[in-house]
Amino acid sequence: MAAPDFWNDQNAAKVVIDQSNAQRAVLNPFKVVSGRLDDVRILVELAEAETDAAHRAETLGEITREMDLFEAAFRKLEIEALFNGKLDRHNAYINLHAGAGGTEACDWAGMLMRMYRRYCEQHGFQVTMLDMLAGEEAGVKNVTLLVEGEYAYGYLSAERGVHRLVRISPFDSNKRRHTSFASLDVVAELDDDAEVEITEADLRVDTYRAGGAGGQHVNKTDSAIRLTHLATGIVVSCQSERSQHANRTKAMKLLRSRVYELMQDQKRQEMEKFYGEKGEIAWGHQIRSYVLQPYTMAKDHRTDVEVGNVMGVLEGDLDRFIEAYLKYKRTSAAG
Repeated sequence: MAAPDFWNDQNAAKVVIDQSNAQRAVLNPFKVVSGRLDDVRILVELAEAETDAAHRAETLGEITREMDLFEAAFRKLEIEALFNGKLDRHNAYINLHAGAGGTEACDWAGMLMRMYRRYCEQHGFQVTMLDMLAGEEAGVKNVTLLVEGEYAYGYLSAERGVHRLVRISPFDSNKRRHTSFASLDVVAELDDDAEVEITEADLRVDTYRAGGAGGQHVNKTDSAIRLTHLATGIVVSCQSERSQHANRTKAMKLLRSRVYELMQDQKRQEMEKFYGEKGEIAWGHQIRSYVLQPYTMAKDHRTDVEVGNVMGVLEGDLDRFIEAYLKYKRTSAAG
């Protein structure tokens, strides 16, 4: 890259830069972990040489804090070592859809939206709501979020499927136990140079007025966009921006990502990967159950991981489930 003629061929230069960035992305996390371990070693040496008891105790406390940071960084690196997909490092689009059950299912989809927002916040991912259809009484019928951050798709793809909730319904005056379902779809955001061509002839474009909380948050013009890809029947919407042009740009990126995911599945002749894993949004197809009554437990039916603190899970504590599934997926692929 330091060669005088490096930029003479723009395309060749871009290939080299992309390769360099990919290699740095692999090496830098190891450098961070190694650096933290070196810091701990130096602190240990300082503590051993310290003659003052108070200063030694202070240094030992700092060693404990550094070790906590080291272990967290190492654990993150250990999980990311499980990623081997071409798009695992990319941003992710997630779509939550309420199953049958009216208000109950919509409320459950709203709870899941909050759970994934909390998970993303805890992991430093940025979340943007692209489109939402609210439930008539509570929750959401359908919502699409863009999650931005390194390995967002790699982590969240482990959550694709149907999620089941069992609880005493707050909407039932007789306080009966209800079972609700909601599905989560996840696709990776594509780079601009990805090989997906969508022409205007392939699209049906509908505009509508964006919804919102009311007042200044509701657009007075038809700025929201709905795109239908006629060849595949895939429909995407975006109403997060006040500009129709900006909404169309975001909707096109989402559409390209979904069409690409479908194309990849067709090439592999594994359409069940995109639809079959999720299946019907009903009993018998769930990947995970969240039980609030008569006992509390969250159980992943793919890995048999169980967590008693289901409220903690609903607050975004999903690491145990995601890590177990990634290991299960890697083991299954190796077998």
